[in-house]
Amino acid sequence: MSQTYDHPGEQGSKEPIRLLAVRDSPLSLDEVFAAVGDDAAGGTALFVGTVRDHDGGADVDKLGYSAHPTVEAEMRRVAERVAEAYPVRALAAVHRVGDLAVGDLAVVVAVSCPHRAEAFEACRKLIDDLKHEVPIWKHQTFADGTEEWVGAC
Repeated sequence: MSQTYDHPGEQGSKEPIRLLAVRDSPLSLDEVFAAVGDDAAGGTALFVGTVRDHDGGADVDKLGYSAHPTVEAEMRRVAERVAEAYPVRALAAVHRVGDLAVGDLAVVVAVSCPHRAEAFEACRKLIDDLKHEVPIWKHQTFADGTEEWVGAC
């Protein structure tokens, strides 16, 4: 038996997108978490992507992100699609560009929904679609001097 929710808090917000940004400065978990606060949300899911010290079996020496000028418009398109597909109360996504060190935050996304399962699903959809569709490119330099570009699109 499926459950029907009549309370307005069980529905998505009319304006769920609270924060979308691409920045060349350090990211804040507190800022993103605060942006998705909503009294009607029973579940909040947060994903944090950090720079790791290896990739594909090779040690990463340094890493940089660059973005196409349309990056924020593309982020908005992805965020709107997620907000339409789930009962999102609030959504936020911030991605870093520029040179980053191992351990730095590269991306932080969060979604709050009436229930935890919806929040988890929407957050996963948001980060997966951002990584696959938004024009942000990663340039990795490895300890052996080799380098590679990894494209989001």
